[in-house]
This record gives sequence, C-alpha cells and structure tokens, in this order.
Amino acid sequence: MNAFAPRTPRHRKADANADALLRAELAELLPPPPVPELAPERDRELRHTVLRSALASGDGSVAHPPRARRSRGGLRLGWIAAPVAACAVVAGVAVLAPQEGPTGSPGRVSAGQPASPEAVRFLSGAALAAAAAPAPDARPGGYVYVRSLVAHAGRDAAGGPAALPPAHQREVWLSVDGSRPGLLREPGAADTELGAEAPVYELDGPGATPRKTTLAAAAPSVTNPTHTFVATLPTDPDALLRLVQDQTRAGEGDADQRAFTAIGTLLAETWAPPKVTAALYGAAARIPGVTLLPSAKDAAGREGVAVARTAHGEQTQWIFDRATSAFLGERTVLTETTSAGSAGTVLGLSAVLAKASAPAPGVLPKG
Repeated sequence: MNAFAPRTPRHRKADANADALLRAELAELLPPPPVPELAPERDRELRHTVLRSALASGDGSVAHPPRARRSRGGLRLGWIAAPVAACAVVAGVAVLAPQEGPTGSPGRVSAGQPASPEAVRFLSGAALAAAAAPAPDARPGGYVYVRSLVAHAGRDAAGGPAALPPAHQREVWLSVDGSRPGLLREPGAADTELGAEAPVYELDGPGATPRKTTLAAAAPSVTNPTHTFVATLPTDPDALLRLVQDQTRAGEGDADQRAFTAIGTLLAETWAPPKVTAALYGAAARIPGVTLLPSAKDAAGREGVAVARTAHGEQTQWIFDRATSAFLGERTVLTETTSAGSAGTVLGLSAVLAKASAPAPGVLPKG
C-alpha cells in the first residue's frame, strides 16, 4: 500500500492546458513555499489542493480550471494509509510524496531482474493462506470499515531532513458498492465525508465568469475501487496483473512500480474475497524486481517479513506476519541519501488493525 494513504479524496490529473492555467493562477494567489522536489503527478495534486482552498467560496464551492477532468475520488492508505500520500503543505510543514522517474512501457512488464525466488516462494505461500481465509461479509448497501495506524514523514517548508511523527489511528467507512458517501475519521480533525458530489465552479479561461457544476462520479477501477468492484477482479494472477497494468498505465514513473503500488493499496485498503487476495499475491510475484526482506516492523511495532520493491531511491515494503502470512502493513524507506534524509530514513508507516462490515458511516462494527 504505497500505503498508506491515505489515502482523503483524490483528484484526477488535469490535462496539459488545465495544468498550465492552474499553475499560473496559483502563482498569483500563493507564492509556492520551498518544498521537496516532487514527481509531476504529485506536484499537480498539491497545486490543485492549494488553489482550490484559495478559491473556496462561502458556500463551500471551489473553482476548477477549464477542461479539468473531475471525479469523485478514491482513497489511498496512498488512499487511506499509504506511507507516502500526495504532498500537502500545512502550517509550514510539507508532507513528503514519493519521487518517481521516467515512465516505463505502458501495460507491459518491463525488462529486468525477475522477482527473487525467495519472494516468489513467500508470496505463493501467502496466496495459499489467503485462499483459505474466511470470506468478507460485506453486503450491498453496507459499508467496509478499515482501522489502521499511519504515520507520514514531513519536513519544514524551509527545508531540512524529514521527520516521522508518531503513528495515529485512522478509520474509514467505504460504501460497498460506491453508491453512497463514506467517512474518514482521524484524531484532532473533523470527520471528512468521502465520495460525496460537491458543488464546484468551473472556469472557461482567465477572467471568465465561473459556472457552477458538480463533481462527476468516477467509474470503479483498480485505482478507484469499491468492494463490489474488487469482488469481480480476475482470480488468475496473469490476467489480474494485465488488468492492473492497463489501469495504471497513465501514471508517472516506473510501470512495474505503479503496478506494485496499486496492488499494495488494494491489499491494504480493500476487503477482497479470498481468491482475489490470493491472485493479488500471485500477480505481485510476477513483477520484476520484487524481493524478500527477512525482517521489518509495521506502524504498530509488529515484526514480520517483508516483500519489497525499490524504485528511484525509495523502497516500498509490504509487511507480513511471519507465522500466518497475513498482511500487516506497509513501510516506505529511502535507499539513497537525498535532501529529505539519509539512506534508511523511513518516509511512511502503516498497520492494518481491522477490516469489518459496518451498517453506516461512523458506526463501529459489532464485536
């Protein structure tokens, strides 16, 4: 899960013209503070967030640039608990986002070292264990509840190395079929409604009169999943990997890392049927560059083994229980010394504590 991210509703990327206008308007409204160098996609997300806040109207509406593709976003743990969520600047502190390199070949497994034999063996065992696990009892009209611990490294906007705060609890309620708004709850913050269609203003150009419209609901996908959608995913690992690659081809950076990240997010933030979870592990075992680490700890301090992949100076680790092969959480670690810190610096941690069905947002599962 790269995580846990969570994450908060996600904004879809605007096209090149919209992005250029967004940057111009942002430059007039808010001089950008010195923040860590970001990948293009993360940079766009930050600027969208800041500009929308700056243009917020009295009725809670926000302004959007022309032709920007709008969606009712999903979450990450990089929705809900991912260690490295989209960069945000709050009170002079920048939350770090992963840096990504050149885009790989879309939809294909890139050439390179295959997954290590140790990783393949472990993931095969994890798949067998997952296939024998009880099936989720989430029902149409209900909600999937996920409780986790998350921590995201941040650095002062003026610079300096990243610092990881103590992990905090994160609770999320997601509509099983995506038809109704969900809820995100974190200590010290107001509850956040997820997936609700909100009024927005769209700009046709500089100086144009804003037009009122609403956010459009995005179709369920690997990067915007619902429980119902996840339940329909292929149970053949090869077919599932092809689907993941196809639906993540528009992202930035290494294609294999995008697939690895997306699978991690599905493992962390959704409650998949046993055969689908098994197929996710099988698909991960087919991604080049996947390795096995003998020891790693999640945000709850639970020690286990980790399936990991390194790309562009960062290593994403999925942590598993050593005895049961159950998925515990994620960790993101710098493998190279950068302005954010020395090699070995932890950028994010998560731990999945509970997944269950709930009758309504804010209502805890029984038992």
